[in-house]
Amino acid sequence: MTIYATNGARIFIGGALSAKSTDFVEADFTSQTWVEVGEAEGLGSAGDTSAEITFDGITSGRTRRLKGTRNAGTMELVFGNDPTDPGQIALVAAEKAKGDYAFRIVLTDAPQGGSPSERMFVAQVGSTVEQFDSANNVIKLNATLWINSNIVRKAAGASGGGS
Repeated sequence: MTIYATNGARIFIGGALSAKSTDFVEADFTSQTWVEVGEAEGLGSAGDTSAEITFDGITSGRTRRLKGTRNAGTMELVFGNDPTDPGQIALVAAEKAKGDYAFRIVLTDAPQGGSPSERMFVAQVGSTVEQFDSANNVIKLNATLWINSNIVRKAAGASGGGS
């Protein structure tokens, strides 16, 4: 078993990319121009959860559960606030716009001489909020991503690639 640190992971924002009625695949993201969102401190979490549908059977006296729609969640991102960072500028602009944007996370699990794994998805930027805190803290930019697609997983590769 091999585990990897989040340290060194990077997040990128692409252009507008509408959600669709079928799952995205890696090829759906190849035309994107990616801009790294700098000074990341926390990348939050993401992944599908099925809604629960219940049925209370009178005859059986049992509640039956079925899977409903899938929800990839809400990512809570934290950055050191840098108003000159092109990625942070794009993130703030995406919050002001309607619609979905492409996102890409590059992890730190590349084998020797290979490429790291990636996660790609579309989301709306639900918020970009500055957090000021107290004297001995860095001003933060907190962003909320409302994920509106499946999360495409690109496996780490044996050679080439990267971002």
